[in-house]
Amino acid sequence: MNNKEGNNKRGGSRPNSSRSNSSKPKPPMAKRAQGPKKVKPEVKAAQEAAAEKLRKQNTPAKRQKASDEIRLNKYISNSGVCSRRDADIYIQSGNVKVNGVPVTEMGYLVKLNDVVNFDGVVLTPEKKEYILLNKPKNFTTALDEGQEYRNVLELVRGATNAKISPIGRMDKNTTGLLVFTNDNDMIRKFTLPNQKSPKIYQVSLDKNLKYEDLEKIAKGLVLDGHRVFVEEVSYIDNEPKSEIGLKLRTANVKVVRSIFESFDYNVLRIDRVSFAGLTKKNLPRGNWRFLTDQEIINLKNM
Repeated sequence: MNNKEGNNKRGGSRPNSSRSNSSKPKPPMAKRAQGPKKVKPEVKAAQEAAAEKLRKQNTPAKRQKASDEIRLNKYISNSGVCSRRDADIYIQSGNVKVNGVPVTEMGYLVKLNDVVNFDGVVLTPEKKEYILLNKPKNFTTALDEGQEYRNVLELVRGATNAKISPIGRMDKNTTGLLVFTNDNDMIRKFTLPNQKSPKIYQVSLDKNLKYEDLEKIAKGLVLDGHRVFVEEVSYIDNEPKSEIGLKLRTANVKVVRSIFESFDYNVLRIDRVSFAGLTKKNLPRGNWRFLTDQEIINLKNM
């Protein structure tokens, strides 16, 4: 074979490629989309301040409450028909009229001489009364125990003409502090299960309380499927170990009795010596007094 011919076969020129010439300029790539530019903190703060200033300028000035005005829901609550929360529901539903005009606005202000019609009845607001009684035995808060035991309302009958009710219940054998009021909001507040105000009881048992039982009570216990938290339990100084001091948050005296009965003790007497910071100081058994303005404020702030 001719070497030249062979060399031509091995080193011959490549056939023309179908690819485009690499020296041909490529089209420019599309620019990547960019997000919004970040606003500097000081610029953002200035923008927000300007927006808030504009909002205040466009908001009509709130009318100041006059000294002889109260909110409509409070006026209704003061009349004793329902709480403020329930009054708001009646107002929103259009069942309240002021001077013959239906009112559905929350926070509406009325004067004491305005005519307020509540669900078809003209209301007369009462002054709020708060009375503390040192209850004796053989009086009960229940209204269905027949003629054998008298109702606690007999003990405060001459205190006020307002329609007052006791906060919580007391049976005939329980003595001590009991608060009366026509303030439905306060009654509801202190009868809620999660109420946080402390009450202190002196409990008389039929036998000495064992120390191990006292420790178990101090840790808290479960009664009827509900957890009872005991803040403090102790023997009373210079008294038999059947006299026990108990501090907890419930106003339900039945819970106090059930705590000791669950450990097979019979409860002979229960005396509530403190209620939400109120005490029996200078208040003999069977007597009552009006709460001071500061005591009322304290109860409302609990």
